[in-house]
Amino acid sequence: MTAIDDSIGTRPDTTSAGSGARQRILLAAHELFYRDGIRATGIDRVIAESGVAKLTFYRHFPSKNDLVLAFLEYRHARWMAWFDDALVRHGGTPRALVPALREWLASEGFRGCAFINSVGELGESVPGVSEITRRHKDDMAKSIARLLPPGPALPGGQRQRRLLALDLATAVDGAIIRAQFDAQPKAALASLERIRKSLVADPP
Repeated sequence: MTAIDDSIGTRPDTTSAGSGARQRILLAAHELFYRDGIRATGIDRVIAESGVAKLTFYRHFPSKNDLVLAFLEYRHARWMAWFDDALVRHGGTPRALVPALREWLASEGFRGCAFINSVGELGESVPGVSEITRRHKDDMAKSIARLLPPGPALPGGQRQRRLLALDLATAVDGAIIRAQFDAQPKAALASLERIRKSLVADPP
């Protein structure tokens, strides 16, 4: 089974997935939901991939909706851990944004943003999906904000810093979507870099 880390370039970490049968179910669901889609993946397939008994599955996840929300929470924790680490590895400045994302967008397992995909598939039919997605995108914007100069160094101070981070986060989402249907992420990343430079000038 391909772990989340194959799609975002980090080492496997199963601690946040729990332990034992629950961990196997969650990791199997993560692989299948992200790769093939939530609606296309039935509970019986998750049970088969995880190797647990049906009774065991329903003891941990009484419904598919419970599993979907657990999948998104797990994905959020793993993706944010990778994103923050990648930004630091690439220098911890606004310039880090594009090379960090290149690691993921160019990976073999890339299938777009699990949160955007989930909202597109499920809408409001699964309560909680939109809320988790908003939290995920807010946390992504906060990570981007930490790359920017402190408030006083920007015109408009801290408010401007937050707005710039939101602008860049929106551009990141656009690049992710573009890379999802392009054969190569080069064009999406080039556009993102142009937007980044227009919003946050490189120091002289």
